[in-house]
Amino acid sequence: MGDYLFDENVQFFFSRSGCDYTLASEGSVASYTQSILNLPISQSPAVFGLHPNAEINFFMASAKDIYSGLLTMQTGTGADSGGMSRDEYIDKTASDIQKKLPTEDMIFLLETVPTPLEVVLMQEIERFEVLIERMVGNLIDLKRAIKGEIGMSQDLDDLGTSLFNGFLPSMWSKLAPQTEKPLGSWMDHFLRRHRQYRNWMKMEPAVFWLSGLHIPESLLSALVQASCRRRGWALDKSCLYTRVTKFQQAEEVKTKLLDGTLVEGIYLEGARWDIDRGCLARQRPKELIQVMPLIEIIPAEANRLKLRDELPTPVYITQLRRNAMGVGLVFEANLYTKEHPSVWVLQGVAMCLNDTS
Repeated sequence: MGDYLFDENVQFFFSRSGCDYTLASEGSVASYTQSILNLPISQSPAVFGLHPNAEINFFMASAKDIYSGLLTMQTGTGADSGGMSRDEYIDKTASDIQKKLPTEDMIFLLETVPTPLEVVLMQEIERFEVLIERMVGNLIDLKRAIKGEIGMSQDLDDLGTSLFNGFLPSMWSKLAPQTEKPLGSWMDHFLRRHRQYRNWMKMEPAVFWLSGLHIPESLLSALVQASCRRRGWALDKSCLYTRVTKFQQAEEVKTKLLDGTLVEGIYLEGARWDIDRGCLARQRPKELIQVMPLIEIIPAEANRLKLRDELPTPVYITQLRRNAMGVGLVFEANLYTKEHPSVWVLQGVAMCLNDTS
């Protein structure tokens, strides 16, 4: 982008959004200072080449940070609006969570050599069982500590504070997929994960909910391995490509793909998907995120894959995208575009497996 902006053969255009931005004419330091002071204090996102929705995202993130900060500043005593004490509220919340936790063990037995996807399922179940065991033990200890039967350790106190404020406890988040969801939404996510594992144990699904996997990358690797075994491809010369379908719900899919799979629950940021035209389109005002139709993820031989007019779109686990170490990136999806890919790069187009609600 820098090479384009500072090319001497390309005329530079200043924004006219809310102010007539111009380059100050040659003069004294005082005149330059005055020109800067004449600029608006608050700049429109259009000045920086961004969609107006970018400003909404910024203010929403700031408001959430302030709200979270205020919650953590609450004193440890007092009562909620219903007249319930802090300890009573925490005890009730812990009991509600206990009632929702699965009680039966998930046992997945195999009589033959497991396929790559069955290996993924066994690993996912193992991690999920560890999380359940941690939650059960923590909640029992917390309720006993509230009653005074055991001492209230720092970990249990932090757990109680998280339950009181509606945050996901850190001792649970370490054993779960990365998320920014509050506790209530996370519990819904947790129970849906359990349902997906249960259904998968009975029969491999035609549509996977990628967000419900602890390590979604393992599923993608297994898809490539399965196709390589079936078709005799070299594993190191195979790859994945994606295609957005017309399906909106998993129930619409009647048959399973021979190679690859369909995935649901992926969100698009920075643009919207035009279902009728089958391509990327500009965001509508105040529409910050869109649930994508079902997406086909298909293995292929890399040397035979020829893609045109496609935007390599990063797919992240959460809307925070990734950290400096690259943690958070799952894979790259191919989205058809009728505009130059640079348009969408400047809009920050990306997809994620989880929203913050």
